[in-house]
Amino acid sequence: MIDFVLLVVIAICIIALGLAAILTRNLLSQDEGTPKMREVADAIRVGAEAFIKRQYSTIAMLAIVTAVVIFAIYYLTGQQAIALATAAAFVVGATCSAVAGVVAMWIAVRTNIRTAAAAQTSDGKALDFSFRGGAISGLIITSMSLLGVSLTYIALGADPTHTPFVIIGFGFGASFVALFAQLGGGIYTKAADVGADLVGKVEAGIPEDDVRNPATIADLVGDNVGDCAGRGADLFESTAAENIGAMILGVALFPVFGVNGILFPIVMCSLGLLASMIGILSVKGVDGADPMDAMNRGYYITAIISAIFLAGGVYYLFSPFISGWMYFVLAGFVGIALSVAFLRVTLYYTDHHYRPVQDIANASETGAGTNIIMGFSVGLETTAVPAILIGASLLISYWCGTMTGIPSGGLYGTAVATIGMLMVCAYVLTMDTFGPIADNAGGIVEMSQAPDEVRHRMDKLDAAGNTTKALTKGYAIGSASLAVFLLFNAYMADISKLLIERGGVAFTTVNLASVPVFVGALLGAMLVFLFASLAIRAVSKTAQSVIDAVRIQFKDPAIMAGTKKPDYAAVIDITTQGALKNMVLPGALVILFPIVIGVTMKHEALAGFLMVATITGILLALILNNSGGAWDNAKKYIETGVHGGKKSEAHKAAVIGDTVGDPFKDTAGPSLHVLIKLLATLTLVLAPLFI
Repeated sequence: MIDFVLLVVIAICIIALGLAAILTRNLLSQDEGTPKMREVADAIRVGAEAFIKRQYSTIAMLAIVTAVVIFAIYYLTGQQAIALATAAAFVVGATCSAVAGVVAMWIAVRTNIRTAAAAQTSDGKALDFSFRGGAISGLIITSMSLLGVSLTYIALGADPTHTPFVIIGFGFGASFVALFAQLGGGIYTKAADVGADLVGKVEAGIPEDDVRNPATIADLVGDNVGDCAGRGADLFESTAAENIGAMILGVALFPVFGVNGILFPIVMCSLGLLASMIGILSVKGVDGADPMDAMNRGYYITAIISAIFLAGGVYYLFSPFISGWMYFVLAGFVGIALSVAFLRVTLYYTDHHYRPVQDIANASETGAGTNIIMGFSVGLETTAVPAILIGASLLISYWCGTMTGIPSGGLYGTAVATIGMLMVCAYVLTMDTFGPIADNAGGIVEMSQAPDEVRHRMDKLDAAGNTTKALTKGYAIGSASLAVFLLFNAYMADISKLLIERGGVAFTTVNLASVPVFVGALLGAMLVFLFASLAIRAVSKTAQSVIDAVRIQFKDPAIMAGTKKPDYAAVIDITTQGALKNMVLPGALVILFPIVIGVTMKHEALAGFLMVATITGILLALILNNSGGAWDNAKKYIETGVHGGKKSEAHKAAVIGDTVGDPFKDTAGPSLHVLIKLLATLTLVLAPLFI
């Protein structure tokens, strides 16, 4: 019999999908603008769909091979009973993650033109359309994640003490696709962006998104395949993997809470989805107002309602069993507070109203060298406060859990905090997808040569989109930080289960003084830096091809005079080939390297590998994301007219700094927080190999 709370989860997801369907129908019925706008939008849509088709064909082949390997490992290690179930869960998770990315892209490339059309008359209406487009993605992706975990749990038997260890295959499949989607999309978008900026802005001195630049369509396509499809798959796997990790920890408390402790994560996230729906519907654009005011208001409404739902959910699920249930409420509040704190810290380091971005803009007065030095300094500085926030959140939530007085309560307290942070995921994904939609709409307005007042409306929306993209990267790192600690403990629980089944003792301690463990830890840190290097190098190599292609076309006087249309398709094809070719090596390295460590040095050394790779990955992702965001907004700050404005020497220096930051913030940085979760889910799925 299906537990009642699972029916609640499924019902809320169906409601969310219904709301997404209504929003989609309303959005698609809106005006698509002028013929010139439609021409640009059609080129973006065709390019994005072509890339996604080729990218996911490559990922599908890699996923099929991996599924066969998973089945073989379980079968040959004596676990024939769950070999097929685990491999099937992997395939389902991979498929759902891929669909999540495609949905995000499909919605974005149809919303951008309607946002651009709305900007002809109203900036408030343009905000409504772009935000609703983001909301459709947020609702569908979060619902799919919760439904995927719930239905897979039911399909695999719904045995509370056994099934959570099997459905981790679903989480690994989601992480597997998310890594390649984020990495490939990130390489594409930044190679096109760097090529367009260096040849267009710096060499030719023409504006961003100028119709004469052959790389502009590829750049706008990149917003959809990287920031929409890639991030959609990323946050899909975040909710899936973290929910499954919390479910595994809940198995240890089965004697205390029964099935309630195992189903708690997906119940709370479904209530967070309900809160996000309320927050989304509260956002309304107002002409002349700052778009961030409306979106921030919606976020705080979502967070407050999530906190109320969290308290009610903990009371309903846990109060019949323990008197100290309020401590779990406090642990959940810690997670919600951490999500707010991460957004505020990220805003401080990436918004031009604050000291860090202003310092970079000031440094641009003396050239690109000082701009880059200051930007990298800001990136290093950004690790301090987030690390303290993460540490404090883990300590406080662990203490809250121990105060309940139940065995393993401390670890479960950290799980509750992680779930608290995840409750606002649908709203955060809405804000994230809003960013590239607004960016695309701005490009359509620019390339269709719309009147100046339309461009001004879109500039304000585009600036808000840059802010939301930076904020949601901060949220993704924060949630990944708590989640990987959760998944690490789930790995130890899984290893303990296997050891006990084979007559051994539970795995409770990782001895960093042990030589194999220390070596594993050292190699874990190394893998993070090597992966980031390969990701950034991939952007550079692909961008070089784009730059050469653009320079060749710029030699045609008719193109520069605006009397001949550039060959956009040629640049799109070059970028696509480069991105797909260069995503395979770093992705394969991440999958194969921990397997080699685990097979040769066994489970404890692999635990050291995971611990240090996680810590290093979090800090490096913070450096890359925030320095890149700060460089980008320093450039945009100068474009408002300070330090000489556009075409000044300070602006040229800032463009160079932004170019350095592009692969940091949109390729390597976002891929790193997928990487650390992939490592955790991979080791969970392949645990039988490492005993």
